[in-house]
Amino acid sequence: MIKVTSLRKSYGPVDALRGINLNIKLGEFLTIFGPNGAGKTTLLKILSTIITPSSGEVVIDGLNVKKANHVIRKKIGVISHKTFLYENLTAIENLLFYARMYDVGRPKDRALKLIRQVGLKGRENHRVKTFSRGMEQRLSIARALIHNPNIIYLDEPYSGLDQHAALMLRNILKNLHTQDRTIVMTTHNITHGLEISDRIVIQVRGKIVLEDRTDNYTAESFESLYFQLIGKHMGDSA
Repeated sequence: MIKVTSLRKSYGPVDALRGINLNIKLGEFLTIFGPNGAGKTTLLKILSTIITPSSGEVVIDGLNVKKANHVIRKKIGVISHKTFLYENLTAIENLLFYARMYDVGRPKDRALKLIRQVGLKGRENHRVKTFSRGMEQRLSIARALIHNPNIIYLDEPYSGLDQHAALMLRNILKNLHTQDRTIVMTTHNITHGLEISDRIVIQVRGKIVLEDRTDNYTAESFESLYFQLIGKHMGDSA
């Protein structure tokens, strides 16, 4: 579903990505771990066609991101700590706005169905500015799903959530994890990242330093390895 080959991205003298290679299968849930500054957000922005790489290649569902970004955008949904919601609009108004952007059929029915799925039934006519952080994030998930994408990117989605909201987000993501939907999530939270992913990657200073299956680790063993690899590679200048 997603193939990344020799991907590099530089911002002037700063190398954010330094030769990333990844193959992500259809229906797979991949979690990318890494400290701040690892290049995780840069990678997701390239996969989302928001920015272009300095070199290398990204192919999504057989399409090159440099040549078919307008087609690829219809296949993806993006969820991050930024909700991309309009706070003066109601929940339903936000979803209808995005539904029009994607030319979604029967938009109101689709929006109301998603509002129920993310646990916001009864709040559809409330303005987003009255929502808690957790409610905003749930509506953000509905926004990302309005066009029923088969690829979902999540960039630090648990950021700022309390324990209850984080638990609800985990349950929503678990339900989204199907054989025909591919999910890629970045996080530095080991517990959240290991809970529902199939495969894990550790990225440090723009390079992948570990790639493995989730079920090869306990939370404790992975945490130990994670900090060991971060310490080893943070001083790597090559």
